[in-house]
Amino acid sequence: MAKSIMIQGAMSSVGKSLIATGLCRVFRQDGYSVAPFKSQNMSSNAYTTENGLEMSKAQVIQAEAAGIAPDVSMNPILLKPVTDKGSLVIVNGGSRGHMRASEYFKYKKTLIPDIMKAFETLSSRHDIIVVEGAGSPAEINLKADDIVNMGLAKMTGSPVLLVGDIDCGGVFAQIVGTLVLLEEDERARIKGIIINKFRGDIEIFRPGIAMLEERSGKPVVGVLPYLAVNIEDEDSLIRGGGAAKTAAGSASFRETQYDILADAVRGHLDMRFIYDVLEGRI
Repeated sequence: MAKSIMIQGAMSSVGKSLIATGLCRVFRQDGYSVAPFKSQNMSSNAYTTENGLEMSKAQVIQAEAAGIAPDVSMNPILLKPVTDKGSLVIVNGGSRGHMRASEYFKYKKTLIPDIMKAFETLSSRHDIIVVEGAGSPAEINLKADDIVNMGLAKMTGSPVLLVGDIDCGGVFAQIVGTLVLLEEDERARIKGIIINKFRGDIEIFRPGIAMLEERSGKPVVGVLPYLAVNIEDEDSLIRGGGAAKTAAGSASFRETQYDILADAVRGHLDMRFIYDVLEGRI
C-alpha cells in the first residue's frame, strides 16, 4: 500500500493545491508512482472524464503533474455550488442531486465508505498519495463530522504538513492559533509547517521562523516565495487571482510550468525532512 502525506492549510487560499501539485511533480521526478487525493472538493470548476464522470479540475491538474491519467478516485466527492446554501453533490463522478447545506451536513458521513474505497484504490496502485485538505482543520463547529481535514488524516493514517499564508498577514497567528484549537492527537499528526507566498528578504524573517518554531513546537519545513507559475490553483478561483492563474497553452507548456513549480519546491522546502515524514521516521 502507498505511503501518504497530507497538506492542510491554516485557512482557505493559502496555496494547498499548488503545493500538492508541486509535491506530485517532485515525487514523480524522483521515480515514484504518485497520485493526488482530495476526499471532498467544493468547486464549480469541474472536469469530465472520458467516461462521462465529473471530478475537480484541481485534482486533474495534480494528476497531470504526477504523469498519470485523472480518475474520479482522486476526488470522490465534488460539491458544485448552486446557491449560497446548497450544492449539487457529485459522488464517484455521478450526481446525487441538489442538497441544502444542512441536509448535506447530515448526509456526508454516510459517504465515508466511498472515500475510503477511493483512497484504497489509489493506494493499491501507487507508491505515494499526496492528500489535500480543505479550508482549515480548526473549524471547531465542524470538527466532529470532518471528512476532509483531520478526520480524513486519521482515517488514512496520513501525517500532515500545515501551510500558512504570509502574504495576507498574520501568519504567526494562523499557525499557532490553528494548533491551539486542535486536539492533542491532531497536533501530534502535524509534522511540520510551510510558510507560503513570502516576499522580501528572508534574512529579516529568520528570527520569526525561530520564534514560530518555539511557540508551535513544530519545525518550519521551508518558506516558499510568492510564485508566478501559470498553473491553475483551486484557491485562486475563490479570491479571483493571486500568483496562480489558469493554465494555458500546449501540454509541453504545462509540463514546463510543473517543472518550474517542482524546482521551487525543491529549492525552498526540506525534501529530506518530507521523505522522512513519508517513511515514518518523524
